[in-house]
Amino acid sequence: MDDAFTLLRQAVDLLPEDAAAKNGQTVGEVREDIGCQEWEMVLAVLIEIGDVQHPSPDFWERLAEAARQMMLARSRRWCEWRCWEAQHGTVRATLSLVGAEEGRRRAAFAGDGQLRPMWDIGNRTADGEQDLNIARLWVEFAEELGPGETADVRLAPLRPEQWRHLKCGDVITMHEARPVAGTATVIEVLPPHT
Repeated sequence: MDDAFTLLRQAVDLLPEDAAAKNGQTVGEVREDIGCQEWEMVLAVLIEIGDVQHPSPDFWERLAEAARQMMLARSRRWCEWRCWEAQHGTVRATLSLVGAEEGRRRAAFAGDGQLRPMWDIGNRTADGEQDLNIARLWVEFAEELGPGETADVRLAPLRPEQWRHLKCGDVITMHEARPVAGTATVIEVLPPHT
């Protein structure tokens, strides 16, 4: 296995030369940072560029392993998540959780992809009953999400092929038990990286 620094160099080589992060940082600037051995900064910028460029799973695998070696647990989990998305596609939605007085949830949950709720995405069983589908949930730009709160989320379905019919504007519901735990409106559906 290559060391973290080699993996970061390899990840840069997987990006187009004109790739840039939202803040304007370019691949060329990342190469300069590598030369200065600014490893954590390099990882952070590569993640930002990757979030804009939608690179291959190989890119995300290298970053995940580099983050693991650097003992950056949340960055590792994010890169593993993005690798999964590159392989299977992405469903993003704006999720509004019901308040504590309406639902069963009384406390916030960690937003780093560990929660695996069930979702009503419109699928039905052979006899016409509601068929719930499982998807892991990552809360964007927040460490956690609590009752009554709203945030953009990313969903990693257990069976992605069952989610292919979703489109922007569709409303889906989250279930942890009965009653409904939250309602989400799909804001983006991206196919797997080809």
